Amino acid sequence: MRILLVLLTMIATTATAAPIDGTPPVPEFTNKNPDHWFNSAPMKRADLEGKVVLIDVWTYDCWNCYRSFPWLNALEKQFAGEDFLVVGIHSPEFAHEKEPDRVAAKIKEFNLHHPVMMDNDFRYWQALNNRYWPAFYLVDRQGRLRHLHVGETHIGDRRAKAIQRQIRQLLNESD
Repeated sequence: MRILLVLLTMIATTATAAPIDGTPPVPEFTNKNPDHWFNSAPMKRADLEGKVVLIDVWTYDCWNCYRSFPWLNALEKQFAGEDFLVVGIHSPEFAHEKEPDRVAAKIKEFNLHHPVMMDNDFRYWQALNNRYWPAFYLVDRQGRLRHLHVGETHIGDRRAKAIQRQIRQLLNESD
């Protein structure tokens, strides 16, 4: 069992980026319940227009997810004042992660200030055709999915630098 855990950790932490074929539109947000959105009223795809967006698919008991939050918070500071937005999608792995009060407490503990949508029914996960925690989707100003990065990410690591370069490229693209 321990060997399997080590192998899975190695795979999760060495996963690489992938461009998204055909640049499909980012899916419409599936949860409209205000009690299941944190740090924001329920959002619509139209709220993202003109912005470069990083969609972070996570769950609070995933250590690869919460170990990526310092990088994610630093990323938001790096691009503060620009047309850049992070939107979290909390897709729970376990039943206890479906409770809004617990999710809210973890958002506070991890010092997350960006909008977070609960995805208890996995409809958004499925709309993205996602398979991973954490998964970072980059969306261009026209609302098209452009890049997918999978796995734990830390300040200064190869994946972080690649994502930051791609965000800068997307911010520099004309509308």
